Amino acid sequence: MARLKDFYRQQVMPSLMKELGHNNPFRIPRLEKIVLNMGLGEALQNPKVLDSGVEELAAIAGQRPVITRARKSIANFKLREGVSIGCMVTLRGERMYEFLDRLISTALPRVRDFSGISDRSFDGRGNYSLGIREHVIFPEINLDRVEKVKGLTISIITTARTDPEGKALLRALGMPFRS
Repeated sequence: MARLKDFYRQQVMPSLMKELGHNNPFRIPRLEKIVLNMGLGEALQNPKVLDSGVEELAAIAGQRPVITRARKSIANFKLREGVSIGCMVTLRGERMYEFLDRLISTALPRVRDFSGISDRSFDGRGNYSLGIREHVIFPEINLDRVEKVKGLTISIITTARTDPEGKALLRALGMPFRS
C-alpha cells in the first residue's frame, strides 16, 4: 500500500472528521484522481518535442500518456483541427497516492526559491490546479537527455464539495501552502 494512502486512512481521516464535524466517514473528502497535462505547442514545428514530452511525462507519472489533439483550427497559431499539441495522464488509486507523495516530499522542495504554493488555485468545488514551469524538478527525469525544459499542469480532483474542505484535505496530506 502507498505510504500516503496509509497515512490518509490512519491519521488524516480521523482529524478531518473532527475538524469538519462529520459523523459519517464517507462524507470526508478524499482524492479522486490526479491529471497531469503537458501542452506542447512547439510540436507544430518540431514533432520530436512531442515524442520527448510523452517519454518524460511517462517517466514522471509511471504510466503511458495519451496524446491530445486540437479541437478546432486557429489561424493565428497556425493550428489545424486534429493536430497533436500535447499529452496527458490520469492517475488513480495507488499510482495517484505515490505520485502525490513524490510531488510533496521530493519535487516541490527542488523548485528554486520555494516558499510554498498558492492557495488561490481552487476551482470553487474543492479541486486544486498547480502549474509547474520546469518539469526537471522530478527526480525521474534524466537532465542529460532533456533537450528543452517544459511546463506541466497538475490538477488534483477531490470529492470535497467546497474549497475550504479541499484545502483542509490537501493541507492534512502535507501540501505546503503559503501561510
